[in-house]
Amino acid sequence: MSVTEITDFSRGLDVATTVIDYGDQALILQCDSTAEVLAWTETLRAARLPGVVDIVPASVTVLVKLDGPRFQGVTRQRIRRLRVAADATDPGLSDPADDIVIDVVYDGPDLAHVAGHTGLSPAQVINAHTGTRWRVGFGGFAPGFAYLIGGDERLRVPRRSEPRTSVPAGAVGLAGEFSAVYPRQSPGGWQIIGHTDAVLWDIDRPDPALLTQGRWVRFRAH
Repeated sequence: MSVTEITDFSRGLDVATTVIDYGDQALILQCDSTAEVLAWTETLRAARLPGVVDIVPASVTVLVKLDGPRFQGVTRQRIRRLRVAADATDPGLSDPADDIVIDVVYDGPDLAHVAGHTGLSPAQVINAHTGTRWRVGFGGFAPGFAYLIGGDERLRVPRRSEPRTSVPAGAVGLAGEFSAVYPRQSPGGWQIIGHTDAVLWDIDRPDPALLTQGRWVRFRAH
């Protein structure tokens, strides 16, 4: 297995990323945060490196799938020479007019629990959730499920100790540093603070997923 350390201080980022062989037809970039994942994903997509057939971001890793073993060594070296894009979580680098706006009724069964855990009132929880622009970090366990990052740090709460056997479609939740909207009914352990009528996944749309990686999102109390 080959391991490459990449450190980049360009454009305000302090990035120390490890690149590891993943089998003989892929590479894994190990990052320190989802923000770094976004930055590396944008950089890799813009670079259009020969032999790269797919780039798959996750929470703290980026999978780079290759068109055969012959591309592994050379791609590792090319990645080493890349300069990472500007901080992907900086809302000042995007136009708020391009945000996806999701209307939410804040009536979730865990709203009071989140308020108690954070020391905020329910109204302050709502203001914190709606007062910050979130960004789609990566996709989740179901089509249309997206992990949103960059929210108010006061809203960091643990998952429920006992997951629910059924969470309705449109439920808006918090877990750790993330917020998300359930695209369909499913089991789940997130803290549910509200619900929305927004359709997260629709196969009749040109892009079925409403929330795609890198897009900015604003929640609006409805």
